[in-house]
Amino acid sequence: MQLSVIILNYNVRYFLELCVLSVQKAIQDIDAEIIVIDNNSFDESCAMMKAKFPNIKLIENKENSGFPRGNNIAVKEAKGDYLCILNPDTIVSEDTFIKLLANSLRLSAGIMGCKLIDGSGQFLPESKRGVPTPWVAFTKVFNLYKWFPNTSLFTKYYAQHLDKNQSGRIDILVGAFMMMKRNLYIEIGGFDENCFMYSDDIDLSYMVLQKGKSNYYFHDTTVVHFKGESTIRDEKYMKRFQEAMNYFYGKHFKKSFFFSAFMKMGSVIFSFIKKNQAKDTAKSVSENYIFVSDNNNLREQLSLKLQKNIQIVPLENGKVVFSQSISRLEKAEVIFDVDYCSYTESLLFMEQYAKMFTFKFLVPESGYLLGSNSSNDRGEIIFI
Repeated sequence: MQLSVIILNYNVRYFLELCVLSVQKAIQDIDAEIIVIDNNSFDESCAMMKAKFPNIKLIENKENSGFPRGNNIAVKEAKGDYLCILNPDTIVSEDTFIKLLANSLRLSAGIMGCKLIDGSGQFLPESKRGVPTPWVAFTKVFNLYKWFPNTSLFTKYYAQHLDKNQSGRIDILVGAFMMMKRNLYIEIGGFDENCFMYSDDIDLSYMVLQKGKSNYYFHDTTVVHFKGESTIRDEKYMKRFQEAMNYFYGKHFKKSFFFSAFMKMGSVIFSFIKKNQAKDTAKSVSENYIFVSDNNNLREQLSLKLQKNIQIVPLENGKVVFSQSISRLEKAEVIFDVDYCSYTESLLFMEQYAKMFTFKFLVPESGYLLGSNSSNDRGEIIFI
């Protein structure tokens, strides 16, 4: 078997369903399996998996064992030569796994990642990162990488030596999407279970570097990561984030009084910023809706639910093509019918029009719209 896609879920039932649907399309031409491991969700995630995906392996933990241990449990059941650690609040393109498998064979890569965008189509800079040494962490915490974007001394945290549309070697990849050889994962011991979450992906990436391997970022395939769905930024988040970063630095770097004081201050500031970024904001109401589909019955259902006139736009030669009148619409939301248009085309369109539109995905047979207009937004589910 070529590939095992491992999805660790905790209380994101609807995002999980869309994620699995996209993965199924992406592995159609690959000898692959999907393993969903659930960390004791209470939102009927497991019931959904059994009803809608009875042939997919489901592991039901009786407790929330954390990100590292949950994934390690699933890897023990995996049969693929390669593993993909994938968040449940993601959507993959149809070409994602094929392209990364081809690149891994060519380069003998360590961990591979790809271009991640949020639910609004904006590039997520954590798609590619450097090792967060004390100095690099300092430039991140105090936003020096934004003030001096052309100075290499300040731009290592987000690996700005590479443009988002440029593939190449990097140090650290994000746990939302990590693909690697199963033997390499086992050789380094998998995720460190002493770290509950938040620095586990940094630690795994760093351990691969210590084995003499190179990690890679590939720009030519895109994955949506809705981000806000997996974690609520509350007081518990702040505490665990600080503990995780302190653990990582204690494990890999020589500590000093200055270093310890700086990291304590930095982790407090950074987690405080993250918490405040996630505060609820008023959701903007779309004035116009564009439905990428050829299903007029669904369009009528959406019109009744949203109480808005919805313009249907079919694909032309596999691409979304707007007339001039539609492209000039203000506060418009584009709705993708996932049974009609490919995930690859939808995600490329989101990137292209990130500043013009907002986006939702319609899962027709399940009867709901799903999306998120911000990386700090918990997202929205609308039943039709």
